[in-house]
Amino acid sequence: MFTLNCRGKLLSLQRPLVMGILNITGDSFYTASRHRTGEGLLQTAAAMLDAGAAILDIGGQSTRPGAGMLSAEEEAAAVIPAISSIHRAFPEAVLSVDTFYASVAAKAVAAGASIVNDISAGAIDPGMFAVVAELKIPYVLMHMQGRPDTMQHHPVYSDLILEILDFFIEKMAALRAAGVTDIIIDPGFGFGKTHPHNFALLKELHRFSVLDCPLLLGLSRKGTIYRTLGITAEQALNGTTVLNTIGLMNGAGILRVHDVKEAAEAVLLTEQCR
Repeated sequence: MFTLNCRGKLLSLQRPLVMGILNITGDSFYTASRHRTGEGLLQTAAAMLDAGAAILDIGGQSTRPGAGMLSAEEEAAAVIPAISSIHRAFPEAVLSVDTFYASVAAKAVAAGASIVNDISAGAIDPGMFAVVAELKIPYVLMHMQGRPDTMQHHPVYSDLILEILDFFIEKMAALRAAGVTDIIIDPGFGFGKTHPHNFALLKELHRFSVLDCPLLLGLSRKGTIYRTLGITAEQALNGTTVLNTIGLMNGAGILRVHDVKEAAEAVLLTEQCR
């Protein structure tokens, strides 16, 4: 069992948790998750919390394949007011900021966030590890081959699982050396991986238990689901639930999703099969 110290609030992973996605962006690949601001943002946050979200993950940067990158200033202008607003309305909620900029992470924590979710594993902003250590908050360490704008340009692995494990071992050592104590592992589905890579990764997910860290699964409505099924992201809820269930059976501890109610139901039902 893992416990995360989120700025004094202890988050237990005795059972899998659900992380709801809140995109403060205009070009997320899933259109229903775009432009959540003002009252709409608070209504969505409230609905996710009521449906069983233990964490809300707030991001202003589109990380779909080929997306352009906002500057730290542009990203902060989008996410900091949103985090402040949600924190004021729901002070007990655990908020995560989805950013690869150390300056945005620091501002977000000051505004009420207590987890940093960095898709770049410190590669885009080398100051990230030191800032997270200073803030004393959990850090989501994700694997990505390349950068968001290049990651799907012919990703190749000689040994998919071994290379990702080696990546995590190296990055975890750097985080520990910097003083970060609570680390969450995210294998990075869809980030520098083909659809066969993603399915192989899901099948072998249990192998990441050797890292002795909570495991985050981020497959919600992604191309691996809707392109395999020949549908759209808007039609990919059932497929998402299927793959989330497989992930839970293979050791996932956090489901990062657009649809909280369905993910919470998957957690409850899979628990009955253990």
